[in-house]
Amino acid sequence: MTPSRPTLLPILAISTTILVWATAFPAIKLALTQLEPLPLASIRYAIAAVLAAMWLIWNRPARMPLPHLLLCAGCGIVGGAGYSVLLNIGQQTVAAGAASFLIKTESLWMATFAVVLLKERFPPIAWGGTLLCIVGIGLIASAQAGGLTLNSGAAFVLGAALCSATGFTVQRQLVSRYGALHVAAVMFISAALALSPWLSQALAQTGKASLAVQGWIGFLGIFPTAIGLVCWAYALGTFGVARAGNFLYLIAPIAMLIAWLIAGEPPKMSTVLGGMLILAGVVIVNMRGKTVQAPVDVRTEAPATDTAKL
Repeated sequence: MTPSRPTLLPILAISTTILVWATAFPAIKLALTQLEPLPLASIRYAIAAVLAAMWLIWNRPARMPLPHLLLCAGCGIVGGAGYSVLLNIGQQTVAAGAASFLIKTESLWMATFAVVLLKERFPPIAWGGTLLCIVGIGLIASAQAGGLTLNSGAAFVLGAALCSATGFTVQRQLVSRYGALHVAAVMFISAALALSPWLSQALAQTGKASLAVQGWIGFLGIFPTAIGLVCWAYALGTFGVARAGNFLYLIAPIAMLIAWLIAGEPPKMSTVLGGMLILAGVVIVNMRGKTVQAPVDVRTEAPATDTAKL
């Protein structure tokens, strides 16, 4: 009889992935107490870029043609640097748990791109899911400073979701051709280069920060990127993309709980209700019966409609 496939390591891998990605949101909130948004994004991607360069030197993947390399770099600038900067700015006033739910609206942007650019069908049930998300966004934004005005924190977080979705749309063919780890490495390096003008300021602010904040900065650069990515890739090999992707819906609720425990942000009822509506809407939109393959998030190697942002 064939021995059963061991499941402990894949379960530990997926659990680690969910934990570090959920912790990223309160970690950003805590780091922002002593670092400004752009320097924080800069040093985070600088750490990720060092790890990415080490992987490239060790693995020596085939070089991308220049047009694809530039396209991948553009994904890193928009979907990496742009995402991180806007999320950091937004989380100055938006609670970590609320931000983790708002980021899930990237699936709505992905659906919009699929309909407009790829001419995919968007059935009535998907519009119903979209409506649930919009109501959820309104509930969460109403409890944040500034509501959902153009300059409010919630608007910046939603802008981060748009940057993320744009990167996913563009990188789809790159990931299928070169692999998620290769594309991720190029994106991390390009994002770090784009944010390099703020690196000296980041180093100065980090040097003056408390040991606790320095620890969270190191955590953001190492765990949600390198360790989370490796664990996620391992889990995908056992569970498969569809099954493993379902676990990612746990990230936003767990992020809200962790923010309560370590950042002192008790969840508001509006955040809980709005978050549940957003997750329900995202699930409905993702079940609309698409015929094309879902883009892959190179930060997570998950379908882009099931991502969690760092």
